[in-house]
Amino acid sequence: MSVARRLVLGTVVILILTVLILLWGAERSLRRDLEGDIAVSLEREARLVREALPTDSLDWDDAVHRLSRANGHRITLVDRAGRVRADSDFPRGPLPPIENHATRPEIQAALATGGAGVATRRSETVGRLLMYLAVPGGPGVIRVAADLAQVDEIVRRAQGAVAGAALVALLVGAVLALLAARSIARPLTEIAGAARAIAAGAAPRFPRSGISEVDALVQSLRQMHQQLGDRFTELRREQAESAALVESMVEGVIAADGRGHIVTANPAARRLLGYAGAGALPDLPALFRVKAAREVVDVVLQGSAVQDRQLEMDGRVLLVNARPLPTGGAVLVLHDLTEVRRLEAVRRDFVANVSHELKTPLTSISGYAETLLGDAADAETTHRFLGTILSNARRMQRLVDDLLDLSRIEAGRWQPNRTDVDIGAVAREAWAALAVRAATHHIELALDLPPDADAVCADLDALRQILTNLLDNSLRYTPPGGRITCLARRTAGGVAVSVRDNGVGITSDHLPRIFERFYRADSARSRDEGGTGLGLAIVKHLVEAHGGRVSAASERGSGTTVTCFFPDAPA
Repeated sequence: MSVARRLVLGTVVILILTVLILLWGAERSLRRDLEGDIAVSLEREARLVREALPTDSLDWDDAVHRLSRANGHRITLVDRAGRVRADSDFPRGPLPPIENHATRPEIQAALATGGAGVATRRSETVGRLLMYLAVPGGPGVIRVAADLAQVDEIVRRAQGAVAGAALVALLVGAVLALLAARSIARPLTEIAGAARAIAAGAAPRFPRSGISEVDALVQSLRQMHQQLGDRFTELRREQAESAALVESMVEGVIAADGRGHIVTANPAARRLLGYAGAGALPDLPALFRVKAAREVVDVVLQGSAVQDRQLEMDGRVLLVNARPLPTGGAVLVLHDLTEVRRLEAVRRDFVANVSHELKTPLTSISGYAETLLGDAADAETTHRFLGTILSNARRMQRLVDDLLDLSRIEAGRWQPNRTDVDIGAVAREAWAALAVRAATHHIELALDLPPDADAVCADLDALRQILTNLLDNSLRYTPPGGRITCLARRTAGGVAVSVRDNGVGITSDHLPRIFERFYRADSARSRDEGGTGLGLAIVKHLVEAHGGRVSAASERGSGTTVTCFFPDAPA
């Protein structure tokens, strides 16, 4: 039930109870006053009857009837023994048998006190409600009785008038109560609407009622809304920061509720598990396809944490940490260790390769040096041994220099100074350093540089080192009488510079790895030629530092072509 209805009904009930109490009180008071007035009037009439009553008892009957007609009231004469001697309600003449009145309270009071005795009751003789008043006199007591029907009529009329006025008052009070209830209920209804708007996240409208208590409630609600808004803003900010943090994490984060439904899965987790896009994910128990991962899920959903569990899934090595949530469900964090394991393998291979590359020249240097120190060799032998020591020392120096260059390039400490460089001039300069070896094996260098591709935007020193490494590598694998060609072609967005030979070539299984450090398709021959195994790796990093790319094409017995693409300088 609404507040307005409650207020109106409560007011109407109060008014009705008030009217009923007023009617009852008015009726009692009016009846008491009227009966008091009648009693006074009856006493006066009784005393007048006593004065007018003849001394002869034979004339009492006529006097009673005459006086009764004069005042309109019943008159009864009762002796001290209680016998009725005359009664105006009976015809003249002998009275019929009438009950003795000695026990009547008004008779007893009049005889006992010598004053007036009053009583109100229904007459057994005439069957009406009468007021009796008796005074001493005549044969014993003179009693005058008045019918109270007129009192009832007056009271009824008075009650009708009061009831009419009460009805009007009730209607007016109900209308006023309705207006007051509406004036109170309206701001309360608007407050309820404002509360619903706050709950729905909409802008509330706060009323002004002019009622101090309601206005205090509105003020409290307004302050609560402001505080809630501030808290929600802070929560949304923290939630956005947490979501951005989770979304940007390289680790995969998966959160599930108590029923196993996925509620959070960042892009890293989808990528690691092979679920592309933002579609719905299966429940946590069915999310993983690997038995070991499902065992981790079972353990964490049972309420136990899992720490640093390493798993292999789809060729990846994952480190899994899982924690149960206090409210049910779990959070899983997946860390991809594949690249770490690969880098560890590269590091181990690098250390092993460097150790192996250094071991050979160090062994030669140590062996020849010990021989020279222990034996008195002739001048020719000493000169030959010292030449071998110098050659191995230079080989070690080249290896160290290449390692330093590669480390500097990989660390980003070297940036190309790009200018327009003549490819032919740099190629001839690089070939000049290899001319002695080339002449020994009767190998020639050919240039194929069309006018639109005879220059490239690159770092001069870097291009010189690139071509030197490529030409040296081709010279090492080209048989005597072979041919090496340096060519360039204009392509979309840049120039492609290639070095092609007609040497032994590289098999398809070795070709994808030739740009790795220390990787050799023919390790024995490369070491015999004094190669460090870092030349093509340096070429790759130098080209990529220019924003370009490097590729190789080869077939066993048909030679090899290494192509370096250099993009044009930005406008």
